[in-house]
Amino acid sequence: MKTNSEIVDQLIELTQKQDLTLSELARRVGMAKSAVSRYFNKTREFPLNRLPAFAKVLGVKPETLLGLSEYPENLRPLSGKTVQLPVLGNIACGIPIDAIENVDEYLSVPADTLPKGKLFYLVAKGDSMAPTIPDGAYVLIREQAEVEDGEIAAVLVNNDTQATLKRVKKEAGFVLLLPDNNNYDPIIITKDNPARIIGKALQFFSEL
Repeated sequence: MKTNSEIVDQLIELTQKQDLTLSELARRVGMAKSAVSRYFNKTREFPLNRLPAFAKVLGVKPETLLGLSEYPENLRPLSGKTVQLPVLGNIACGIPIDAIENVDEYLSVPADTLPKGKLFYLVAKGDSMAPTIPDGAYVLIREQAEVEDGEIAAVLVNNDTQATLKRVKKEAGFVLLLPDNNNYDPIIITKDNPARIIGKALQFFSEL
């Protein structure tokens, strides 16, 4: 199997041979140009879960880019179908930050791996949910207005102006937004300090 650097070199070579600009390549794979630029400049490691999308655009097989004659069982794709999910911006894992609704980029995700529902990604900022969710992780959110006791949710606070990612705990008539990091205090939700759940955190991935 090729190293990450060798895979990127091959992607750059194929892009140049096909006279694709970085902007056009980014558009076709459903990513921000800045993200692709970081991968190609090798300032960020190329994520292998994005490889099928690049391979499809560049007209090669993913196993060719990996340097494999065929996929080992644990790398074999479940199907060729992918779904473009929006990344809506940052969500605080710490002090709540201003809510962001603009789409920053799109991620190509294998359709077979996704649960049902209206899905989107948010980028975790801060360490209040560590070690469960690390700073910088892409967190998959399913839009829903309620979660079960103890589940992690994306929550709007301060009159829907700020967003945070916390574990929801219902106790004695109160709703608590709990961090997993004990260095942070819980947020107490009352009638005078309301909150609104916008979705349940389902899974995440984190780039090295």
